[in-house]
Amino acid sequence: MRWIFRNLRRVIIALVGSTVLLIGVAMIVLPGPAFLVIPAGLGILALEFAWAREMLRRVKEQGSRVLGRSSD
Repeated sequence: MRWIFRNLRRVIIALVGSTVLLIGVAMIVLPGPAFLVIPAGLGILALEFAWAREMLRRVKEQGSRVLGRSSD
């Protein structure tokens, strides 16, 4: 039973995070705040997936660089 809930949580996070991320990607060409929505989608996915955590770290690093802040 525990296995079901753990995997159900993972599937829900994957679906919600992917949906938010795809909406953010669509906002690159459509009107909307893609620069806010894409990191939000990655943040949701980072709750369960290591690749998303790494990608979110890179996005934060690039954002700090663009804003002229140190990421240390």
